[in-house]
Order: sequence, then structure tokens, then C-alpha cells
Amino acid sequence: MTQPHSLIIQAGPRAWNLLQQDGLRAQDVAVIPAAAGGPKGLVFQHLDQWLFGHWLAQAPRERLLVGASIGAWRMAAACHADPVAAFARLSALYCDEQHYPAKPSPAFVSETCRRILRGFVGGHEAEVTSHPWHRLHIIAARGARMLAAPRRAASVGAGFALAALSNAISRRLLARHLQRVVIHDPRAAASWLRQGFDAFETHAAPLLADNLQAALLASGTLPFVMEPVRELPHAPPGTYWDGGLVDYHLALPYNRATAGLVLYPHFGQHIVPGWLDKQMPWRRAHRHTGPGWLDNVLLVSPAPHFLRKLPRQRLPDRRDFPHYGLEHARRISDWRLAIAEGERLRDDLAAFIEKPDMTLVQRLYA
Repeated sequence: MTQPHSLIIQAGPRAWNLLQQDGLRAQDVAVIPAAAGGPKGLVFQHLDQWLFGHWLAQAPRERLLVGASIGAWRMAAACHADPVAAFARLSALYCDEQHYPAKPSPAFVSETCRRILRGFVGGHEAEVTSHPWHRLHIIAARGARMLAAPRRAASVGAGFALAALSNAISRRLLARHLQRVVIHDPRAAASWLRQGFDAFETHAAPLLADNLQAALLASGTLPFVMEPVRELPHAPPGTYWDGGLVDYHLALPYNRATAGLVLYPHFGQHIVPGWLDKQMPWRRAHRHTGPGWLDNVLLVSPAPHFLRKLPRQRLPDRRDFPHYGLEHARRISDWRLAIAEGERLRDDLAAFIEKPDMTLVQRLYA
């Protein structure tokens, strides 16, 4: 009996036309986004290794890789000279190095993440930032108003309480409290991303070997859980947090970026604009983006029946830390099982590319 397809494939209208005409071709892929989502990114290890180590490598061209939080870490792995080894190293460090006490301090969590980043990109900074054709863009959030330079936990709490209240009223109001910072490969001609396109003030900073680790740390710095990053070389002075606060699932104007395809391996079937929007089902990208922004996006995500076969019947996520508590070995074992199951995502995408079947493709936000 044939197993059901492990992927949900959704296409915007331009992406749909490209698929119908030519199938899914590596030479058409111009942009790859990677969302924030913590441990969820682990499930894509095998798919990422195949995409960047094999399929896309057969059709080299300039490609913009844009990520926030764990997505930025994944795209940094893609920019290594040996992406297969880099993705394996990232997953191993992310699984094995996060041994936390019952109530870790923000300083403890931040130092753990610095240690992971040193093991992951330490010594590889120059190759990541000078990849022959990949152009890495990392998104971080910069505080404004009460979040511009808070020095006490109470100030951070009050600042984010106001930010959350503002966001509950309107996403536009969140822009009073947080700004978008794009730390980008200076070789890329991606003005569409560095210039303002929504209510959020957008800053640009060059991504260089000497600020790669700091940029990756800033992009993944969770409020309250970690210490904010207060110094980011070559970037505007300020206080930095997780890029997912502003761009959780990277609802960006991709139609301005390229006439080519945006291939987006994602954790779910919906694109949620900001982290504070995730509990608001009415906040979906198709309602909060400009016209046509997602027209050239091909979104591929794990199918519900695939998720049911994973430990706890869902992707690994941050809730696993309190669930497993001090049972680190059991958490690591379950995360590794999820990573292994991710081979099916790789195999089914490769099969679709080899033999396109439009009956498997749904309209994105039809």
C-alpha cells in the first residue's frame, strides 16, 4: 500500500503557472525563506541537506536566503562550503547542547546559545558570508520606546506588555515598539527587503565575518528567556531581540524580489506575520500583506498524517523543554526520531520534482 504524501504543497498564482509550464526546476528558485520556530526547524534537516547539498547545487545562481531566528541559523548552514555537514552539525548541537536546569536564568540560556553558535559557525564565518552564489539575509528586531534600552527586567516586561497590547489592536501599532533590522550580504541587490514596505521602520546593516555570530544570536534572542543583545557590530546602536517578533513567518513582498520562484519549506500551512499574531487565526499573511506579495511563493509543509507519526504527534517545539524537564536524554531521543522521520519530507519533495503531479498542489490562500 502506497503511503500518503507527507507534504502539503501550496502555490500562489505565478508559482502555479510556473509549475504547470515547467515543473519545479532548480534554476527557477531565486529566494528561499526560513521561518522562526525554534526546534521545529529540526524536522527539515534531511530536506535542507538534499536541497542545498544536491538539488540546488546542480543549478548555481544568485539566490537570496532570508531567515529569522532558527530560520536564520538554517540558512547560515546552507551557506557553508559543505552544507550537508553544517546542517548535521547544527542539529546535533541544537539537540545535545541544550541541557537546562529547572529554572535557567536568561544569562544561562544566552551563554548556551553562544556556545552552540561557536560550535556551529566558529571558524566558518568567512565562507558563510562569501558564498559564491548564496546571499544570506538575517532579520532581527530592534527595540523602540520603552524597549530601546531597558536595563531592568521590569522595564522589559512593561515594554513588551505595551507592545502586545498594541499588536492586539493592530499590527501597525506594534511598529511603534519594534523595528526591523536586515543584516544582509552587501553583495546582494535586494533593495526590496532593505527598504520600508510596511509600517515597521526598517534598518539595514552589512553581514560580515566579524558580526555573523552576533547577528545569528540577536535574531534568535527570545524576550525574557534570554538576555537581549545590546551590541551588534555594523548595525544601528540599540537593543536586539528575536526577528520573529516582527517577521515570524516572513510575510514579505516576494513579488518585488524576483520574477522567479520563492521555494518556502515551512512548518505549517499558514504564514503568520508576527510572533504575537500566532494565537490570532484572523492574522494570516494573505490578510496582512500587500497585493500580490505571495504570488510567486511555493509553500511546502508537513501534512497532518506525517505529524501524527512524530513523538507527541507534532513537531518538536519550545514546549518540549518544560514537558521533558530534566529528562534531557528522552527529549533528545524524541527530537532525533522527528529528524529521522523528516527523510520522508525530503523523499516526497524529490519525487514531486522528478515527476510533477499537479493533483498534489493546492492554491495558496484560494
